[in-house]
Amino acid sequence: GCNFSVKRLGTKVVDLLYWRDIKKTGVVFGANLFLLLSLTVFSIVSVVAYIALALLSVTISFRIYKGVIQAVQKSDEGHPFRAYLDSDVTVSEDLVQKYSNSALGHINSTVKELRRLFLVDDLVDSLKFAVLMWVFTYVGALFNGLTLLILALISLFSVPVIYERHQTQIDHYLGLVNKNVKDVMGKIQAKIPGLKRKPE
Repeated sequence: GCNFSVKRLGTKVVDLLYWRDIKKTGVVFGANLFLLLSLTVFSIVSVVAYIALALLSVTISFRIYKGVIQAVQKSDEGHPFRAYLDSDVTVSEDLVQKYSNSALGHINSTVKELRRLFLVDDLVDSLKFAVLMWVFTYVGALFNGLTLLILALISLFSVPVIYERHQTQIDHYLGLVNKNVKDVMGKIQAKIPGLKRKPE
């Protein structure tokens, strides 16, 4: 049922991110990138309106074309989109409840983690979070939110492939960085008497 659908969806997402089917990934990546780039030029209202007009132009033209063909051939095929109009597009309550519970679980976990970080339950983790926020102040000064979304989209469709091809080297360098961070945090913590990192 739902678990199988979620697993299948997860597999499809992974296949997209790893470019298993170049055509499908290219379409998804290109469409999303085009949408984000459009939003940098036009407002979201204009972009939505243009997309709706483009879609309506295609569907109305096809509807008229099929109507003319049916009139000329004197056939009785009916509405060209009848199968889609008759299909069930309602979202089940069970599916909504499942994803609502999942989202609520993530929200609660995030709130608990933020409370732990801001109230300094673990000094090292709070210091790491402070450094991350400090870096974000510079990132925010250089890029606006939309630019960050574009960079995030490009990273999402490039980082997994790069990591898959160079996993050994990347893991090696990440290990070195992690070790250096731990060493620096350990030295900072050692200079503050009475504070020890909680065992993980």
